[in-house]
Amino acid sequence: MTNGFLRVAAAVPRVNVASVAENTESIIALADELNAKGVELAVMPEMCVTAYSCADLFHSSTLIAAAADGLRRIAEASSRWTMTLAVGVPVSYGTQLRNCAAIVAGGDVKLLVAKEFLPTYNEFYERRWWAPGPQDQQRVFECGGALVGVEICEELWTPQPPSGAAAMAGAHVIVNLSASDDLIGKYDYLRGLVAQQSARCLCAYAYASAGYGESSTDLVYSGKALIAERGTLMCENNRWDPSDRYVIADIDIEAIERDRIHTSSFADSAARAGIEPVMPPQRTAAYDTTILPRYRHVDPHPFVPAEGADRDRRCTEIVNIQTAGLRRRLDFIKARTLTVGISGGLDSTLALLVAARTFDSLSLPREGIIGVTMPGFGTTDRTYDNAIALMKGLGVTIREIPIGPAVEQHFADIAHDPAVHDITYENSQARERTQILMDVANQTGGIVLGTGDLSELALGWATYNGDHMSMYGVNAGVPKTLVRYLVEWFAARAATDGDHKVAATLADIVDTPVSPELLPPDADGKIAQKTEDTVGPYTLHDFFLYHTLRFGFSPEKIYILARKAFEGTDFDSPALILKWLRVFFRRFFAQQFKRSCLPDGPKVGSVCLSPRGDWRMPSDASAAEWMAAIDRIRP
Repeated sequence: MTNGFLRVAAAVPRVNVASVAENTESIIALADELNAKGVELAVMPEMCVTAYSCADLFHSSTLIAAAADGLRRIAEASSRWTMTLAVGVPVSYGTQLRNCAAIVAGGDVKLLVAKEFLPTYNEFYERRWWAPGPQDQQRVFECGGALVGVEICEELWTPQPPSGAAAMAGAHVIVNLSASDDLIGKYDYLRGLVAQQSARCLCAYAYASAGYGESSTDLVYSGKALIAERGTLMCENNRWDPSDRYVIADIDIEAIERDRIHTSSFADSAARAGIEPVMPPQRTAAYDTTILPRYRHVDPHPFVPAEGADRDRRCTEIVNIQTAGLRRRLDFIKARTLTVGISGGLDSTLALLVAARTFDSLSLPREGIIGVTMPGFGTTDRTYDNAIALMKGLGVTIREIPIGPAVEQHFADIAHDPAVHDITYENSQARERTQILMDVANQTGGIVLGTGDLSELALGWATYNGDHMSMYGVNAGVPKTLVRYLVEWFAARAATDGDHKVAATLADIVDTPVSPELLPPDADGKIAQKTEDTVGPYTLHDFFLYHTLRFGFSPEKIYILARKAFEGTDFDSPALILKWLRVFFRRFFAQQFKRSCLPDGPKVGSVCLSPRGDWRMPSDASAAEWMAAIDRIRP
C-alpha cells in the first residue's frame, strides 16, 4: 500500500474445460502481467483452475489430483510476485469436495475459503458435486496493510452475504470469485448488487467471473471483471471481448476507514452481531507525495454533478432541497415577503432563482420578493445592469438604494479616510448593505434571504455581521463551483423555455469574475477586485474542502489527490496546488469564529459547515499540525 491506496485487480484468465495444465499456465501468465503493473491483490474466477463447467467430471479423481497439482504450481509461481492472488479451485476434504477460493502469496497457499451457500436451482446443481463450507471458517486475511474478505459467487446473492460479516470484522476489500452465467438483464442487476454491497459494507468489492473457454453446452459465460468502492462502480471490462481480461483500481483504504469512523452505525451493527474486529496491520503514516494513484479517477469537481443524462435530475434535486427548506421557513413564520440583496453576481443570482421557485410553489406573487440592488464604490455597469435585468426578467419588486452617501457619512463618523482602501473601507460597505436589507425586511414584514455560499464560509470570505448574516442562508450548503453550475443549468432551462433575455443575463453572470465589488473599478470601469486573485481558485478550494470535510484527510493526502485530479488542466502545477492548499488551511482554521454563529440553511450534499450539525470546531483551534504537514510536502 502506498499513500493509503491498495492496487486491486479483477481478472479473467482464458480457460479450457478440464485442461488443468493449460489453465494453470494461463492463470500464472495473467498473474505475472498483473504483478508487473504493481497490483497488490488480484482475484480470478470461481473454479478457474479446472474451469467451472466441468460438471460430473468434478467427481473424477484424475481432475481433482490435477487441480491440486495446478494449485501447487500457482503457489510456487507466487514466490516471485509481490502480489496476493485469490484463485478458484476444487479441494478434497476427506470424503467431501469443496468449492474453494485459494489465497496464494509468497510461494504458499495462505488460506482456503470454501463456498458455504451452494445454489441448486434452475441451471445450477452445485450440491451434486460440492459440500458446503463451515460457517465458522476464516474469511479475512491481510494484504499490503489492508484486510481482505472472501466470498464466492452465490454468497453475494443471499439475504446475509458473508461479505457483511467480513466487512464488520474489518475487511476493507471483498473479493468475489464467481461463475455467473449471462441472461437477459442479469448483468445490470449484478452491477447494482456489487455497487450496493460495497456501499452497505463501506468497502471495496472486486468481482471476477468465469469467461471465455467455459462450456457453452447450455450456458454462456462472458467473463465479467468489475470493481466498486463505497457505492461507486470504479471500473468494468468489456465482458464480451475475450481480450479485455482485467480491470485495475487503486482502492483508497484510508477513505474506507474514515467512512467507517464517521458512520457509527457500522460499528454498532458489528457489536450487535457479536463480531470482534480484526486488528489491521500497523502501517506507516508517511506519504510519498511524488507517487500518484495511477489506476484511479479522482474527480476534480467533487461537488458538481457529472454531465450527461442525469444532469437535469441532479440539479432539480439540489434546487428542490433549497426550495423545500425556504418554503418551510416562510410557511412556518407566515411571511409573505422576502428581501434579497442582488449584486449581479453568482450567489445572489442563485438565491433569487430559488426564491422565485419557492414563491411559485407557495402560490405567492413574485412581487413579494423585494430585490434590492445597492450600488457602492466598486459596482460596475456590468453587474448593475445584470442585477436589474434579472430582477425584471423574474418579475420581482425592484428597489435601488445606493450606499455611497451613507458609507461616506459613516467614514466621517469614525474618522476614516475614504482614500484608504483597507478592511474598514470594505467592511463598512458590506455592513451598510446588510443593515439596509434588515430594515427593508422589517418594513415589509419579511425576512432577509442570505446569499453566501459554502466555499465562502469555509474560507471566511464574508464580512462578520455583514453579508455573513441573514435570517435564512439558502446557499449555505452549496459550494461556489456548484453555484456556478446551477446558474448555468437555470440559463439552459430558460433558453429551452423561450425566455432568452433571462438566459442571456444568466449566461453573462456566469462569465463575470467573482468579486464583492468593494474596491473601485479599474480605469476602464471593469471589476478590479477579483476574489480568486486574493483567496485563490474556487475550483481548488472546493476540492480541498470536500476532502477535508468528507474524509478528514491530511494535507499530504489531499495534495496527492489534487495532483491526480488536475492532471492536464490549468491547475496541473505542484507549486500552485501547494500554494493554495496552504492558504486554504490557514483561512479555514482562522475563520471558524464566523461559522460558529451562522443562520439556518439547508444541507444539500454530503458535507456542510453548520455549527449545529456537520462541523463543530473550536474557534481557537490551532492549525500548527496541518501547516507542519504542508511544510513536509515537496512539490
